[in-house]
Amino acid sequence: MFEKAVRVYYEDTDAGGVVYHSNYLNFMERCRCDWLDSLGFNIAELQESAGIIFVVREANLKYDLPARLFDELNVTVKPLQVGKVKLLLEQKIYNQGQLICQATIKLATLHHSSFKLSAMPETLRKALAGQV
Repeated sequence: MFEKAVRVYYEDTDAGGVVYHSNYLNFMERCRCDWLDSLGFNIAELQESAGIIFVVREANLKYDLPARLFDELNVTVKPLQVGKVKLLLEQKIYNQGQLICQATIKLATLHHSSFKLSAMPETLRKALAGQV
């Protein structure tokens, strides 16, 4: 499991100072990018060298408690299944150790110009499978 710290800024909140619901997806996206980087796979380089991009095919979120302006959150990512073109992830967001949001995110890899399903490079698939 990979973890990233995220601070809530004014731009992340609504008029009441509560994180707007779609911004939890942004926090999760940042965590996924940093997780891939930590494994040695930069998404821009994957597009350039392997011709693939990751797209979200499905997102199922459950919100338990709100995050507020200037909260220090911890966002996690954990792979559940790794296939040739699909990746199923569990992501959670915590505020001071308390779970506030959880999600299952299904990603697919596409060829960057045709937007057709395209297999992940074997090195990437093996690295991700090693995290399950």
